[in-house]
Amino acid sequence: MPRNRAVLLAGGLALSACSDGRIPLVIYSPHGRDLLTLVETRFEALHPEVDVRWLDMGSQDVLDRVRSERANPQADVWFGGPSNLFQQAAADSLLAPYRPSWADVTPARAHGEGDLYFAAYETPAVIAFHSGAVSRDSAPADWDRVLDPAWTGAVLIRDPPASGTMRAIFGMIVQRSLRATGDTAEGFAWLRRLDAQTREYVLNPALLHQKLLRQEGVITLWDLPDILVEQGKGQPFGFRLPTSGTPVIEDGIGLVSGTEQVEWARAFIEWVGSSEAQLLAAREAYRLPARTDLPADSLPDWAREVWADMVVEPMDWGMLGDHGAEWMTYWDRRVRGRGSRR
Repeated sequence: MPRNRAVLLAGGLALSACSDGRIPLVIYSPHGRDLLTLVETRFEALHPEVDVRWLDMGSQDVLDRVRSERANPQADVWFGGPSNLFQQAAADSLLAPYRPSWADVTPARAHGEGDLYFAAYETPAVIAFHSGAVSRDSAPADWDRVLDPAWTGAVLIRDPPASGTMRAIFGMIVQRSLRATGDTAEGFAWLRRLDAQTREYVLNPALLHQKLLRQEGVITLWDLPDILVEQGKGQPFGFRLPTSGTPVIEDGIGLVSGTEQVEWARAFIEWVGSSEAQLLAAREAYRLPARTDLPADSLPDWAREVWADMVVEPMDWGMLGDHGAEWMTYWDRRVRGRGSRR
C-alpha cells in the first residue's frame, strides 16, 4: 500500500493495520498534495511508528463525508476548512473536544466553541490572474471590478457548492447585501452578474490551475496559498488582495468524534500548531500562521507583505454556518447559468 495517502478501495477507505506494522492515522483535508505531503513526511519522521494517510477533497466534501460516516468514523483528523463548516460539524456532534497547548497564542476568533476546533492557518481569498495575459495594473483590484465588461467570459470559478473558499466569497457578497439593505436580493443580483462573466465552473483546484494556465479564462477568485504554491512552481499566476476587504478563512483543525486513534490524532493536532510546523508551512507551503507569537523576522517576505496589505472583511461566520447551505442551494437553482449583466 502506498505510504503517503489514504487509498480508496471499493468505495471506502482502507483503514486496516499497515502491513509494516505502523499505526494508520487518517486525515481528511482540502489542503492539497503539497502541504499534505509535507506534513506527512515531517510528522512521520518524528513518529516513525505512525503511517499518515490523507484524502484530499473540498472542505464541504469533508463535512459531507464525516457526516455520512458518523456511525463508523473513518477519519481521525479533519485538517483544513472554514470555521462555518466546522461549526456545522460541531452542531452535529461530529467533532470531539481537544484544546491544544498552542490555543492561547491564536486569536479568540480562531477558537471553536467547546474546544471542538481551532484555526491552524488564516487563509485570505484573492483575485487571481494569468500574469502572461493580464498585467498586475490592469487586473481587477476589487470584487466589483471583476464585473467590468473587459472580463466577460474570462472568469473561471471553482464549483462553489463543494468549495469552502467559494462559499466564503459568495457568503461575503450576500452579507454585504444584508448589511446595506437588510435583504439578500442585491447580493444575489451581484452573483448573477458574476455568473454572466463566468466561462466555466471548474470541478476541482487542479483543473482550475490547468485551465487558467491554458488561458481558457484569465481571471479567477480563489485562495491565496494555492496561487502562491503555483507561483513557486514557476506558473505565471498573479493576485490582487481586494481593496475593499476579503474574507479571511479561519482554517481549522479538529478531532473527529469516534476515532480509535485519539492519542495520535491529538499529537498530530498539537504538532500542526507548533512553532516548528507553523513556520514550516509558511516557508514551504505558503500558509499564513494562526499563531500570533511568531517573530516577524522568522516569517517569509510574502507573509509580511500580505499582513501589511490585507483588509479583513468583517464576516459573520456564524450566520454563514446557519444559512450558507440555504444560500448555496438558492444560487445553484436560481443563479447558476442564468447570469445577467445588469
